[in-house]
Amino acid sequence: MQRWYKKNNNKKTVPDRNLSQTQKNFAAIDLGTNSCRLVIASPTPASFRIVETFSKITRLGEGIINDNELSRPAMRRTINALKVCAGVIEEYAPIYRSRFVATAACRRAKNCKEFLDLVKKETGLTIETISSKEEARLAVVGCIPLLNRNIKRALVFDIGGGSTEISLARVTNSGKTFIEGFVSLPYGVVTISEAFPSQDMTTLAYDTIIERTHKLLKEFDEKYNIREAIKNQEIQIIGTSGTVTVLGAVHLNLPRYNRSAVDGISITRQDIDRAIAKIKRLGDEGRKKHPCIGAQKADLTMAGCAIIEGLCSFWPIEEITVADRGIREGILLDMMHSNKNKNIYNKKKKFHPPFRRRGSRPENGKPSKNKQE
Repeated sequence: MQRWYKKNNNKKTVPDRNLSQTQKNFAAIDLGTNSCRLVIASPTPASFRIVETFSKITRLGEGIINDNELSRPAMRRTINALKVCAGVIEEYAPIYRSRFVATAACRRAKNCKEFLDLVKKETGLTIETISSKEEARLAVVGCIPLLNRNIKRALVFDIGGGSTEISLARVTNSGKTFIEGFVSLPYGVVTISEAFPSQDMTTLAYDTIIERTHKLLKEFDEKYNIREAIKNQEIQIIGTSGTVTVLGAVHLNLPRYNRSAVDGISITRQDIDRAIAKIKRLGDEGRKKHPCIGAQKADLTMAGCAIIEGLCSFWPIEEITVADRGIREGILLDMMHSNKNKNIYNKKKKFHPPFRRRGSRPENGKPSKNKQE
């Protein structure tokens, strides 16, 4: 049975009830096409302190490219993982605020409502399906701590299991950050690996992904003049995904994956090319045995490398900042920022923190009811 683990694995995973009286715990779940991720954290003056995390590869979107439906085995695997999440959340109750979101697989699935109703029935968790725009926004929010304040714009790409979100953000002179624009590529590592199911991705398949990526980026690039801005070093490139962190680990020659060593490092284009070339040379069996890739990510990593190579060959990217963070961290920062300011502004005055959704609601048109007081 899979268990969850604290940051400090030398301590027992038992919540300190006295501590919970003074600290406010926030919970976030990111239910993606490939993985189910939970984080519980408490706010600090500068950011937040992670109290507990849980992550499991469930491949919720497995087979979805065939008939746009979530399969019964995939739903069962995911619900089992969400039961663990519910157990962790219960251990740290009361949770001051929470938000649980689902992304590309649920957006695409015809039987999404059936699945989420089943999740609610079996786990008690209410999960909202968010739009690709909201997904992109949360990924940018999660990466805010990595922004270089000397560069006023950032291009953040998030390679998911079923889609790839690319956002262009700008930092104002007052320090606030907003999204200028975004584009969503309708494929991610799971859908690509299923579209090209051979054990080792062929050169033709790899090049096809790169070519399609170029076509989908063209209009976005022209609208915001991104190519010229990157060339003039006016845009910071930040990548957040399993593939990006794998590239960071391979670049550093880590004997096993280490988040603290990877999160926030910058990799030059030359080193990106070397890391991708090394991953290709490993072959399918070599990737399965690699301590930073493994059997569950072997096929997905090649798909992600094709997307990254598509981005790097389309734009004159010289360096990428690696982010082992994303939607979950974005949800936490959103909730904590909102909570920090709610006593400053009276009820008659509307307050819009950075990246606050303005006038938007979940796709079912109803407000989220997943707060746990």
